[in-house]
Amino acid sequence: MTLQGWILIIAFTGILLALTKPIGLWLFALYEGRRTPLHAVLGPVEAGFYKLAGIDPAAEQGWRRYAVHMLIFNFVLMLFTYGILRLQGVLPGNPQGLAGLGEHLSFNTAISFTTNTNWQSYGGESTMSNLSQMLGLAIHNFLSAATGIALAFALFRGFARRSAATIGNFWADATRITLYLLLPLCILLTIVYIANGVPQTLAGTVDVSTLEGARQTLAIGPVASQEAIKLLGTNGGGFFNVNSAHPFENPNAITNLVQMLSIFVIGFGLTWTFGKAVGNTRQGWAILSAMLILFLAGVTITYWQEAAGNPILHQLGVAGGNMEGKEVRFGIAASSLFSVITTAASCGAVNAMHDSFTAIGGMVPLINMQLGEVVVGGVGAGIYGFLLFAILAVFVAGLMVGRTPEYVGKKIEAKEVKLAVLAIATLPLLILGLTALASVTDAGLAGPLNKGPHGFSEMLYAFTSATANNGSAFAGLTANTPFYNGLLGTAMWLGRFFIIVPMLAIAGSLAAKTYTPESAGSFPTTGGLWVGLLVGIILILGGLTFLPSLALGPVADHLAMIHGQTF
Repeated sequence: MTLQGWILIIAFTGILLALTKPIGLWLFALYEGRRTPLHAVLGPVEAGFYKLAGIDPAAEQGWRRYAVHMLIFNFVLMLFTYGILRLQGVLPGNPQGLAGLGEHLSFNTAISFTTNTNWQSYGGESTMSNLSQMLGLAIHNFLSAATGIALAFALFRGFARRSAATIGNFWADATRITLYLLLPLCILLTIVYIANGVPQTLAGTVDVSTLEGARQTLAIGPVASQEAIKLLGTNGGGFFNVNSAHPFENPNAITNLVQMLSIFVIGFGLTWTFGKAVGNTRQGWAILSAMLILFLAGVTITYWQEAAGNPILHQLGVAGGNMEGKEVRFGIAASSLFSVITTAASCGAVNAMHDSFTAIGGMVPLINMQLGEVVVGGVGAGIYGFLLFAILAVFVAGLMVGRTPEYVGKKIEAKEVKLAVLAIATLPLLILGLTALASVTDAGLAGPLNKGPHGFSEMLYAFTSATANNGSAFAGLTANTPFYNGLLGTAMWLGRFFIIVPMLAIAGSLAAKTYTPESAGSFPTTGGLWVGLLVGIILILGGLTFLPSLALGPVADHLAMIHGQTF
């Protein structure tokens, strides 16, 4: 580990903290439906959308109606993208003449981008046309991110409202988030990326001469615009196969820092927005503090392990850290930081190959996802997932110390606890169940590149990434098969919506409750004790569930490596 590496980590965290309140204020304005400076330009566009669709943005919805509209919207978009991918070969915007995708890969990819997972069982530059990238995939990068933030707003209203029957209007929330947040920020980011050399063109390829005098054909396309929303919306699906390790997606240290900041900035801002929504910004800072503790712990472990390197190579006299699978232009510190950021959020973009990390270094991204990706998390999904753990934490605190189970003025009762447990239990049931199935079937065992515990880690990582809607991969797994495309697609869909529906039910239940004033019997939820309890609950409920599987995978892999054994 180096001083330069730690300066990068500290500077990254400091910039994000400085941006938290400004972004949170903008999000709060959208949460309340206030007019912003951008309304002068985009207001007529918003009104036009409502008129065209026959929507009254002022007509609020109960949690059931909100959920149904959200599900129908996402299902129709999934079918639309499936059709685009299947018909790619006969549609325009295909300068390379790429064929349409098969039914299994189209099914997997359409669900992947609908659920904000962006898992890719294909190489982007050799599979997707420009039209498919822009219309089939990038549209989901905006709308799946807008859906996540809209759902967070709905839960915020559940905590903030008193004796209410509604939690907002899904169409109004999603439209405002897209027009006034995601679109303008992405325009600015696209300009930054173009200025740093990221391509933005409708051409399919370009021929260049190498330094040796040979001719080489390079794939290009509308990369910069997709890169902007890919990171900002915590989507992660790369235009190219190697994602942000590709110099056309991530050319230098400046773009690398911008990408890392983009992944976290909305998630940080939403914590402040929640505090403002419930009338106490200290509540938001307490949540962010717990997130930061988990995040910085993960960065420290990953950086330490990657900087320590491979002991097998050390025994052979090869000194230094682990540079396998990493870009020289980023190095160990920036690669380790990026890996923890992208898996602490539900992003899935990578600037290094996680399959080539050390066993423990690769275990931290795995754990981040298994915790439910609530360590900042995906845009919207992170904060509402974290609040599910907060509901359980305040209930457990009440049982332990005899305090009234209240959170931000709402009494937490059996209904909310049961729904929170139902949502949180989705991840371990799917991850462990599907990994077990893959581990005992011929079709599943044909996927991993490696044998032994590392091969098991490749399967475990794939189903963890899919269920947690992350999308990153231990790249050694061959996933473009009917078996993996089908199971991973199912895991993505259930991992997204089997959490969302119980969460919205909680929002509806809380909104109907009256305000319960804080009393001497209330458990304080803004101090260090509360932050420690939150961290403990997340690690115990989210982490210990997966301990046996981690022991079979990365832990066994690490112990084998120490003793000189490879697979």
